[in-house]
Amino acid sequence: MSKYIGPKLKLIRREKTDLYLKSGIKNIENKCKINQTPGQIHLRKSRISNYSIQLREKQKLKRIYCILEKQFYNYYKKSIKKKRNTGVVLLQMLESRLDNIVYRMGFGSTRLESRQLINHKLIKVNGKIINIPSYNLLPNSKIELSEKMINNVKIKFSINLMKNRENIPWVNINENELYGFFLYIPDRKEFLKEINENLIIEFYSR
Repeated sequence: MSKYIGPKLKLIRREKTDLYLKSGIKNIENKCKINQTPGQIHLRKSRISNYSIQLREKQKLKRIYCILEKQFYNYYKKSIKKKRNTGVVLLQMLESRLDNIVYRMGFGSTRLESRQLINHKLIKVNGKIINIPSYNLLPNSKIELSEKMINNVKIKFSINLMKNRENIPWVNINENELYGFFLYIPDRKEFLKEINENLIIEFYSR
């Protein structure tokens, strides 16, 4: 699967918010000029169109979950087929991805790092090796890391980073034995409060 391999701080500056692409940075504003668009030299006031606002919201969400346009659009198409709020369904499908839950559990310090663990067949779901980062998890799924990674320094570093993140009640982790459970699909009010999913649906509904 193709992925973005360019400078991550450039994306963060473009969206003017932390996209959780860099590990171990407590205050991203101190790392880069987050309020300055890449390539921007002089500030120039101009009217921002509705299209631009919708586009930026879509790009921000897509980059948070580290997926490219075609796959993101496929998620949108799946979400509109459900008989529930399209925007909420879209977010919940993204949140239920295996690479995201591995990140939420702290086994990877970023979503891209979590994806690498999955691609290298180091992650099991309900006792079975899964090497598909986009694999959709069902509630009460057990996710465990390969035994050979138990004493891995990088894994321990990632788990320590996880302790400094916000509380994630829809996952439960055993830090010593490196396994956890995806307990339930979170309610909309529990995650990504900085995202306005309605703008994204409006973008694709034009």
